[in-house]
Amino acid sequence: MEKKVNYIAVGLFVLVLGAMLIIAVLWLSVGLQQREKPILYLSIVNESVAGLNIDAPVKYQGVNVGKVRSISLDRVNPQQVLLIFAIHPDIKIKVDTQAVIETQGLTGIAYVELSGGSINAPLLARLPGQTFPQILSKPSLSARLENVLSTALSSFDHTAASINALLNDENRHRFSQILKDISIVTSTLAAQKNNLSNGISNASITAGHAAKVSAELSPVLARISVSADAIANMANKVALASDSTQKASDEIGSGAHVFRADTLPELQNMMMELSALSVSLHRLIEQTERDPASLLRGRKTPAPDPGMVPPTADKP
Repeated sequence: MEKKVNYIAVGLFVLVLGAMLIIAVLWLSVGLQQREKPILYLSIVNESVAGLNIDAPVKYQGVNVGKVRSISLDRVNPQQVLLIFAIHPDIKIKVDTQAVIETQGLTGIAYVELSGGSINAPLLARLPGQTFPQILSKPSLSARLENVLSTALSSFDHTAASINALLNDENRHRFSQILKDISIVTSTLAAQKNNLSNGISNASITAGHAAKVSAELSPVLARISVSADAIANMANKVALASDSTQKASDEIGSGAHVFRADTLPELQNMMMELSALSVSLHRLIEQTERDPASLLRGRKTPAPDPGMVPPTADKP
């Protein structure tokens, strides 16, 4: 006798088992999320975030450490984009950590790359008035290239404007005239190439002759140099003789000074005696002229005056 199967009980068992499995999966997933709850960070970007989507990966030195949680515009300044990252709590974000938007390959899919974070730097914390700790951002490669290209194009436009200002109608006419003059000079030189060749040859010959003359003049110049040295030696000897003569003259002058200082009184006395002797000789000459016999009998006694009585001899 066959037993009847209770399909209702089997169905209820299957439903209960499936519900238990779903509850277990949900409990496990919720429990894991609670144990590994990420930390939210804010980053402000001043460029376009085209290609960056929510749940885009956030990498630290190329390693996945979180995801992009939110992308929105700043209500005060629409030029800024607010990015919120959900990063694993084991990742230590420092105050010098920077975020930059990178593009993965040629697909155009963007992600956030974190860099920096030195060992001695303090951990990034939420400041008063901030909802989340703020990670600094820096321009992406595309933004830097765009800035460089913009600067280069601006410089190119300025250069083009300067060239246009320089090449006005008047300057273009002058440049054209200069080119014509250069063409004329070139044609003239081409026509005179034979003369120029002969001139160069003559110059070469002249240079050779000049070298020969220079070689011949070298001994003459050597002899002139020797003669000049001899003349210089003679001049030095003359100068030495002149110095000796001057020294002798100085000595003679000093001797004459000493002679005058020592013998002048004696010379004066001698001159006085000579003068007296000259007067005596003059008198003797005059007397001899008047009475030559006086040289034999001597000088006469002068006659007494008429008013004077001659003395008388005493009578015996």
